[in-house]
Parts: sequence; C-alpha cells; structure tokens
Amino acid sequence: MSCSNLTMLVSSKSSLSDPSALSFRSALNPFCLPTYNSTTPSSRSSSQISCNLRELRDRIGSVTNTQKITEAMKLVAAAKVRRAQEAVVSGRPFSETLVEVLYSLNEQLQNEDVDIPLTTVRPVKKVALVVVTGDRGLCGGFNNQLLKKAEARIAELKSLGLQYTIISVGKKGNTYFSRRPYIPVDKYLDGGNLPTTKEAQAIADDVFSLFISEEVDKVELLYTKFVSLVKSDPVIHTLLPLSPKGEICDVNGTCVDAADDELFRLTTKEGKLTVERDVVRTKTIDFSPIIQFEQDPVQILDALLPLYLNSQILRALQESLASELAARMSAMSSASDNASDLKKALSTQFNRRRQAKITGEILEIVAGADALV
Repeated sequence: MSCSNLTMLVSSKSSLSDPSALSFRSALNPFCLPTYNSTTPSSRSSSQISCNLRELRDRIGSVTNTQKITEAMKLVAAAKVRRAQEAVVSGRPFSETLVEVLYSLNEQLQNEDVDIPLTTVRPVKKVALVVVTGDRGLCGGFNNQLLKKAEARIAELKSLGLQYTIISVGKKGNTYFSRRPYIPVDKYLDGGNLPTTKEAQAIADDVFSLFISEEVDKVELLYTKFVSLVKSDPVIHTLLPLSPKGEICDVNGTCVDAADDELFRLTTKEGKLTVERDVVRTKTIDFSPIIQFEQDPVQILDALLPLYLNSQILRALQESLASELAARMSAMSSASDNASDLKKALSTQFNRRRQAKITGEILEIVAGADALV
C-alpha cells in the first residue's frame, strides 16, 4: 500500500477541513503529509530507486557476459601463442645449418673477387621499409607501438635527406598507410593466422626485385621481436644488403645473434594460470670445414642467399605473430580483471540501493500503521 493510498484512507475517516485531524496525522506520520496530489515525493523516489536497480542489474549482467568473452579470448590467444613459438623453434635448425653453409662458403671466397648482388653495398639514396603489423585489434598497444616506430624511422630518413618507400604487411598497417596518401607505399600485403613460406616468399620476391633493379639501395625490416609474454620490442633490422656470413644486423650495423629460444608454457597453480619459462637450445649438425663443393661456390651462394632471405622474413613474421598473440592475451587478462573489479563495485552499489529501498518501504509501512491507530 503506497503512501498516497494511506493518506486517502485516513482522510475518509476525518474531514480535511478539521485542523485537529491535520495536526494529528502530521504528528503521527511526519514522512507522509496529506496532500491533494496522489504522487508524493516518497513515491517518486521509490520509482527512481527501482529504475536505478533495474539499470544496475542490467549492467552487472552485461559486464558478466563481457568477462566471459575476454576470458575465452585469453585462453584462445594462449593456445595460439604456444603454436607460434613452436613454429619459431622448429625452423631454428634449418636457419642455423644455412648460416653454417654460408659461413663456410664465405671462408672459401675471401681471397676471390666475386660479385654477389644481394651482398652489394651501394651508397644509400632510397630505402625500402617493410612494416609488419597485425591483422586484428584487441591486443593493447601492439600495433600502435610498431606504427610509431615506423613514423619515427620515416622522420629520421627525411632528416637525412633520403627517399623512402613502404611495403606494408598486415591489415592494420594497410589501413593506417592507406589513410595517409602522403606516405609512398610500394605494395600492400595481407598477413595470415599462421605465416607460411608462401607469404614470406611474396615479400622476398618484392624486396629482391626492388634491390636488384637498384630502385632502392637498402631494405629494412620493421617487426615486433618476441621477448616474453608481457614484453615485445619493435625492432628494425637491415634485410638487404645481406651479410656474407649470414648474420642479422640492425640499422646501425650491429650484428644480432639469436642463439637461444625461450618457450613460455601456461600451467595452473592453485587454480590460477601461471607461466613457466623454458630455454630451448636447438642442436644443429656440425658443418665440416673441409667439405668440397662440386659446383662453383659463387653459384651456390647465389642460390642460398635468396633462401636465407626467405627464412629470415618467415622468422620475422612468426615472431610478430607470437608478439601479437601475447599482447592480446595480456590485454584480455587485464580486461577480465577490470571486469571483475567493475562487477564487484556494481554489486556493492546495487546492494546498497536495494537496502535503501527496503528501508524506505518499511518506514512507509510503519508510518501507515501508526496513522491507522
């Protein structure tokens, strides 16, 4: 029974023109003064609280559903990042053996004057920058950090008075550069869920033709190097000209030796997901330094260097994918934690307002009972 109904019930027993009745009711029920308007402030506040409770209940349900989605995306990214790491490790023996062959050939060709196009160092007038981004979002600042690194490198090339062109790999990079027509782009290439040699070969053919035709004098590869599940660094490596010894060098000429791989395995500990780190050292067959080649070493080197170029691009694509998945897993983990905190705060607010509504209804019932006495 609402407050206005109680007032009407009391008014039917005594006339409103009686001052004693008015003062008697006012003394008994200070919360509900008699009025000719059926909608009292108390009823208006009660309906407002009910509306707020309904909205809070809907918000709690929405946050709960969002938390379930982020938890599922976190588990999917965790499963995929493991496969991406295994792909990087499985390709390590091939790369290591190829480097040994290149090193042995270089030792035999040190005293010979040979012309190998992919190792030719020319004065740099134009640089091709291969930018490897992700295909999807919801991975924190993964794509933004890489694109900022690309913008910084472009500004540095402009300050040096060098021309440049972009080879964009990945849907996010394609969208970013297509909206900026002032940045020259040579080609747009789409990435994939799992990089393959076919995708790496498409990039290698493009940079190979640009470098051999002397349209560019240097090719740089910008990708995200996988460090750990919570850290990944955008790096720039010199892709062409290749080092005759098969070494990977950055833009400053410092050679990088990635001899060890780290695998991150997700396990459960006390009911929660934890990460265990394993250092994996791949074993390669020792290459004999006294081996003799039937063909001319120059011909073998011309055949192996494009293959090595392909393997390095494939490895960069795999590391970029592993970094993207790790960033997505970390972002979804943070989103799940935030959803849990938000749901807790909303539940507390909901319980407080519900208790206030119940308290208000009890006061109305008590006041009505006192008015009937």
